[in-house]
Amino acid sequence: MSEHPIEQQPKPPFPEQEQTEPELESEMDPKPDYGLDSYKGFGRLEGKVALITGGDSGIGRAVALAFAREGADVCIAYLEADSDAEETCRAVEDSGRRSLAIKGDIGDAGHCRELVRRTVEELGGLDVLVNNAAHQMGRGRETITDHPDDEIERIFRTNIISMFYLVKAAVPHMKPGATIVNSASIQAYQPSPELLPYSTTKGAIVTFTKGLGQDLAEKGIRVNAVAPGPVWTPLIPMSFEGDKTAQFGADNPMQRPAQPAELAPVYVFLACDESRFVTGEIVGVTGGMPLA
Repeated sequence: MSEHPIEQQPKPPFPEQEQTEPELESEMDPKPDYGLDSYKGFGRLEGKVALITGGDSGIGRAVALAFAREGADVCIAYLEADSDAEETCRAVEDSGRRSLAIKGDIGDAGHCRELVRRTVEELGGLDVLVNNAAHQMGRGRETITDHPDDEIERIFRTNIISMFYLVKAAVPHMKPGATIVNSASIQAYQPSPELLPYSTTKGAIVTFTKGLGQDLAEKGIRVNAVAPGPVWTPLIPMSFEGDKTAQFGADNPMQRPAQPAELAPVYVFLACDESRFVTGEIVGVTGGMPLA
């Protein structure tokens, strides 16, 4: 394989494809690379316990695999995609770590408390919280009047309100050295009109991360975020028309979208002790798109 980064993963055009919920990684063409054949761990998270929302597919699955290969037991929270969640758990367990999958809606405060409670009780603690789950919809949304009211509320509940619920539940169980990693987006800095509710929540996540990092520093809990550019995940064929999916990422400086496996190492860095003096930061993994 070429060492040129543009050539190291599939480039558009991709086959035209669309999905409805629950969107499934197993039905994508090409299937995302989540690091199954490439990620090698070095014990950076040995003995830790991580809770990852949206861990059934996409970036969440890649992070779950990487964390497991770094030595962590992993709980994944997911909404509907049972088959994808099962595959993620298999990848974690094949890496020699314990897995736990919990189904439900993180837009509900009670479910968020239950996620934390079960993670602590069944896996023995909570050292890393990854707030990664997100909902977006761009198909047929060209201007603000095209966004249905219930969809706007769902996006906010899933993408940002859930982070308040989860952090409130998690912090009492987290010891000094624990970490929180949030998934922001290039959309926080370069918002697309068809994704306006999603983009707005990602801007809120940036603010949430910076403020929470200051809030929890005295407790020894670090808080950072990763801001991806275009990434080939099941959100893409679910959110866009087939022709837009086919060209997804083509206008990136790298001429392609990232694969989830290319995001996971940044989450590992922010979760482990090597980043001990980093908090309240947003790390861009955008393929050259500026965070500005």
